[in-house]
Amino acid sequence: MKAMVCTKYGKPDVLQLEEVEKPIPKENEILIKIHATTVTSGDCRVRSFNSPLLLWLPMRIVLGLRKPRKSILGVELAGEVEDVGKNVTRFKKGDQLFAMTGMKFGGYAEYICLPEKGTIAVKPENVTHEEAASISFGGTTALHFFRKGNIQAGQKVLIYGASGAVGTAAVQLASYYGAEVTGVCSAKNSELVKSLGADYVIDYQNEDFSKKEERYDLIFDAIGKITKNQCKEALVLNGRFVSVEGQGIAKVQTKDLLLLKKLMEEGRIKSVIDRCYFLEQIPETHEYVETGHKIGSVVVTLKNLKRESL
Repeated sequence: MKAMVCTKYGKPDVLQLEEVEKPIPKENEILIKIHATTVTSGDCRVRSFNSPLLLWLPMRIVLGLRKPRKSILGVELAGEVEDVGKNVTRFKKGDQLFAMTGMKFGGYAEYICLPEKGTIAVKPENVTHEEAASISFGGTTALHFFRKGNIQAGQKVLIYGASGAVGTAAVQLASYYGAEVTGVCSAKNSELVKSLGADYVIDYQNEDFSKKEERYDLIFDAIGKITKNQCKEALVLNGRFVSVEGQGIAKVQTKDLLLLKKLMEEGRIKSVIDRCYFLEQIPETHEYVETGHKIGSVVVTLKNLKRESL
């Protein structure tokens, strides 16, 4: 099978399209033919090994000393079950699924084997594989931090970085939970963020939310660019601040995927896709994601589609 392999740490050109052995499912695994995956900022950090100095050695031990131990990156995907191990009961051939692979990676390939008890669910019926693949990382991350922040109906919630992959999911989910939502993003993305359910939008380039009079019950930094100290004046007494930066890996649960499936099928949330690339274009995709200007998710499709943007 074809796969985009990270041959060493470095710039996007360390990613090389190679022929690798197609996996065979073990007795408790399913073989998925991948139709779509994404390139996340996390993928880019692993490839470039962008790590704080104090974490350099521990992260190298975890990820691999000279190159990623899991050389095929990609943490979210959607596709079809092609084969199942003899003990698998949860899924069958032909099932359309979406999944998170986490630190096992593996999404940048034509096929992947995953344990049937992994973070996998049947794809929402009313969306494409590209849309299903692009909601899981942002959606599950937002759900994790909202649990951590104990989000409640009626709260005032501010989401910093509201137009990114995590932010666009967070705006929609905070609205679903019944919060009054303020999104912080650039002016050009304000209408998008409002359309996703934000009650108010602040242009970070022209306004500093922390200097305004409004106070929030929960502030969620969805891109890791602000600190709790910066937010203390904008929080109510006992208000909470949560951030994707330095808070550890989001705990992903299968029930989160099932909730995202339900909400997508009900039309309560949707994927936001910036651009769509092909497998052989993943180095170029990494270059784009690293500009820091993507809106929502950047998708990689493995289907034989015409080369046009979604």
